[in-house]
Amino acid sequence: MALAGHDHDRLPVLVGAGQLVQRDVDPRQALDPVAMMLEATRRAAEDARIDPGKLEGLDRVLVPSIFGSHYSNAARLLAGRLGAGRAAPVYLGVGGNGPQKALNDAARDVAAGRTDFVLLAGAEALDTRQRAREAGVALDWSGGGAPTPAAPDPAPSSPVELRHRLMLPPFIYPLYENALRAHLGRDLESHRRHVGALLARFTATAAANPHAWFRTRRAPDEITLASPTNRMVAFPYTKYMNAILRVDQAAAVLLTSVGRARALGIPPGRQVHWLGGGDAVESPWTVTERPSFHASWGMARAYADAFAEARLAPEDVHAFDLYSCFPSAVALGCLTLGVADHDPRPLTVTGGLPYAGGPGNDYTTHAIAAMLARLRSDPGAVGMTTGIGWYFSKHSAALYGTLPPMELPAAAAPDRPDPPPPVAVAAEPTGRGRLETYTVLHDREGAPELGITVGRLEDERRFVAFVDGGPEALVSLESSEGVRRTGRVRAEGDGNRITLD
Repeated sequence: MALAGHDHDRLPVLVGAGQLVQRDVDPRQALDPVAMMLEATRRAAEDARIDPGKLEGLDRVLVPSIFGSHYSNAARLLAGRLGAGRAAPVYLGVGGNGPQKALNDAARDVAAGRTDFVLLAGAEALDTRQRAREAGVALDWSGGGAPTPAAPDPAPSSPVELRHRLMLPPFIYPLYENALRAHLGRDLESHRRHVGALLARFTATAAANPHAWFRTRRAPDEITLASPTNRMVAFPYTKYMNAILRVDQAAAVLLTSVGRARALGIPPGRQVHWLGGGDAVESPWTVTERPSFHASWGMARAYADAFAEARLAPEDVHAFDLYSCFPSAVALGCLTLGVADHDPRPLTVTGGLPYAGGPGNDYTTHAIAAMLARLRSDPGAVGMTTGIGWYFSKHSAALYGTLPPMELPAAAAPDRPDPPPPVAVAAEPTGRGRLETYTVLHDREGAPELGITVGRLEDERRFVAFVDGGPEALVSLESSEGVRRTGRVRAEGDGNRITLD
């Protein structure tokens, strides 16, 4: 039996979305991120079929953290420019999961009657910033006042990880890729072909997306094989397999209740229901304390909570947008969901962060906007979007559909496994060890320069170590399987070392 009356009026719905790509504009004439968000929001209002003047009635304005921001308060600045002076401005913390988590929280508040009209809008203009820097053009995008503080996280990397260069996503996600390959029983070549075929599908979606940064369809080998235009960054990831942050992109979505949508005159056909969401922080937090590099307790918990709240299952989903900063993020998402290699359902509706563009912490806003359009074109379908923060450290997911749920969303508490205990990490290891995973960092010319390994000592404590043996040892890790290789580990002042057998 469907909901009726007041309860039906409290259902949270997305009603409009807008996106903006700013390309090759003279930096002196370019829109700053707040102006970009303002334009994306205007487009969202137009998409919802409402006069932008009605945005004065917003209750809450959510803005993801902006890279290098010097705004006094980006969320408050945007609300002010929209004339929404009574809206609560919320500036989100760092993490690609942030927009999705904020929207999940807002949707529950709409259902509970705590708020009624919410804007989520974000933007980055890192391409313009870089071109301005190269041209010696000073940009004043502060809006006055002190920088907006973002909500803090624990330190993303441990002291041991920092000593061994494990402090950036392009160096950490390859560890998961190599571990996943071994876990799935694929050799290097078959895995490369598999990932290439997967990412070629993403480029095809980006090529058809008018809001994508790179609208170029690429063949699998073009993506996964190193070339003069596609250097190896950190094995097995080439440049074309990395999220691209140097973009100028903005996105905005409007969330309200069915009752408020009716009062605003928004046609039912423009409305897409938020059905349920899930959010979790990885435990253990530190990468090298986690039990394995081919599973995520936090991801599994966030996904399970989203399906429980929506009263749905993975097989009910028609289209996904799995967070895709790197291929291992997509692969682990598929494993967690039970999505098989041959599954025909789309895994992205944007094209993903390497191809549609990775505008800092705001990519998931673009994914939600694209999912809104996708579901409107396929009445009755269900879509799922996901987000990841740091290094599989924070997770968010949500389910959407054009059909209303039978009941109000109610955060369920499914049976959850306890988080695994942390693995003991040897700061100064000595003795025999076996590799769990590894990567090889390359210089700007594409030459291998540093091997980083993670493994276990004979007493099962974990170690992190650089690879000894010069270029030959690094080449061997890229040409034959390194997982489960053994060697002798020792501690040195500038970082632990392993000499492989």
